[in-house]
Amino acid sequence: MDIMVPIGERLRELRARRYLTQRELADRAGVSPATIAKLETDVAEPRPSTIRKLAEALEVHPDELTGFGRD
Repeated sequence: MDIMVPIGERLRELRARRYLTQRELADRAGVSPATIAKLETDVAEPRPSTIRKLAEALEVHPDELTGFGRD
């Protein structure tokens, strides 16, 4: 069974905290601005590799995006 990992709200919050536009985050992460928009609105589900790229670009652990490991 696949588990949907909605990261939209967390991604938007982390990006805003760093005063980045969707385009700036996309450039840092090596993804398209459309990908960022789709992820922030939970229209698309991120691949694990995309989660890692975004986390690195935002300087956070991937768990900060997925919510895994939180109590």
